[in-house]
Amino acid sequence: MNLAPDICYQALASRDRRFDGQFVVGVTSTGIYCRPICRVRCPKPDHCRFFSHPAAAEQAGFRPCLRCRPELAPGLAMMDARDQLAQAAMVMIDNGFLDHDGSDALARRIGISERHLRRLFRATFGVTMFDVARTRRLLLAKRLLTDTSLPVSEIALAAGFGSQRRLNALFQTHYRMSPGRLRRGERGGTADSSITLAMVYQPPLDWTAMLDFLALRQVEGLEQVEAGCWQRSLMIERDSASGRTRHSGWISVAHMAPGQLALTLPVTLVPVMGEVLNMVRHLFDLDAPMALVEAHLKGLVPASTGIRVPGAVTGFEMAVRAIVGQQITTARARRVLTELVARLGEPLAGQPGRYVFPPPAVLAAQPPEALITLGLLRIRAEAIIAVAKAMDSGALVLSPGAPVAENMAGLQEIRGIGDWTAQYVAMRALAWPDAFPAGDLVLKRAMGCRSDREAAARSAVWSPWRAYAAIRLWHAASLAAHSNHVILPLGAPEAIEPASLSEELPS
Repeated sequence: MNLAPDICYQALASRDRRFDGQFVVGVTSTGIYCRPICRVRCPKPDHCRFFSHPAAAEQAGFRPCLRCRPELAPGLAMMDARDQLAQAAMVMIDNGFLDHDGSDALARRIGISERHLRRLFRATFGVTMFDVARTRRLLLAKRLLTDTSLPVSEIALAAGFGSQRRLNALFQTHYRMSPGRLRRGERGGTADSSITLAMVYQPPLDWTAMLDFLALRQVEGLEQVEAGCWQRSLMIERDSASGRTRHSGWISVAHMAPGQLALTLPVTLVPVMGEVLNMVRHLFDLDAPMALVEAHLKGLVPASTGIRVPGAVTGFEMAVRAIVGQQITTARARRVLTELVARLGEPLAGQPGRYVFPPPAVLAAQPPEALITLGLLRIRAEAIIAVAKAMDSGALVLSPGAPVAENMAGLQEIRGIGDWTAQYVAMRALAWPDAFPAGDLVLKRAMGCRSDREAAARSAVWSPWRAYAAIRLWHAASLAAHSNHVILPLGAPEAIEPASLSEELPS
């Protein structure tokens, strides 16, 4: 965002939640930086310096506020950055990319030279990529020290420092305190099998609509939606000194209060805590700039406030789901995916009947016949195997921050994958807010369009938030299909017959 001091100070003085996560304010009289919603007495304008990212504030010598806790602020939205390449790098750094790879690998992933990326990144955010990575680790450690009883040594490893000594040194250098000062009372190790953390977002969020969307597509043995809570198996691999290690467990997410979700995860996933937190933020679209989206799509579908675009646990899984769901009902797609997970997924340790989704390497090694026996057509079985091979080799990267046009083109080069599938994957796996599957039958009916080209042309008015328009139209169609109501196509006089809509929603 444009950090005009007068605008930022007005937001700070009014504690406007719409600006939470968009900037931080450094107070020169205290040496502390805060979120714009901090409840302390508002400082004088002359004492305020505004920064687009906590790393910039820390580089300027400020340390984080212990009251408003900047590490809990919603993240910056992808479309808010002045440069999308720099923002793509920011997303990947926030996902922990630099914890296991260097800046040269990050530049190759984005598709530009390392020198050009360093220049773009500093011009956009005013700090280096390693400044941001270090601040991310420090803030994650600060959060775990404050909110959990984990031993400091485990927190150091979970936050990516490698050792407690390194964590202690950086805390002393940047925050002028030892990690132990953040402990509330006497805390030693913990025998708890799980921990719970708050996930902050900018309201509104239609939690019911989000769970309804996920519940309609839940795969038995892999995930579960019940009693207002989403639960799921996870398996994350990480390189270590002893080789590649796997961390798995069963997590759950529930709505805690307006502006907060509660994430509960087992201690087995603590070493990959950063990846889990970012996956949950992506899946529930917690960093969406809803004020902008709502203003742009106002009046599109009545009573659709707070509906966000569900993301993906992994890009590979989302691609498989999209291919399986081509031209079949959601219920049929769920049965095929349930059988695929039961046959090829790895059982979750200590959780009978629960599995993790098979990684690309597993499906890449399967003959087409192994997938055809699940009920898939040969062309779709071969498409899934081709995607698995491309992702296993690195030719395809389906994650937030990856080049959108390049990976969508790569998907469509695979036989059996067309524009609808590529757009749907971009919408949910790549977190691309302007994705729009114009060939979708439900969307064309809702818009009163007869052709894909007409739907694409009419959707231009919703750019750059067309993915949010699509999810709202699908939501309206789903509600109509399960009620006695009909929905009217936008700008068309005749009503849609709702009985057929539920069988045509994307999987």
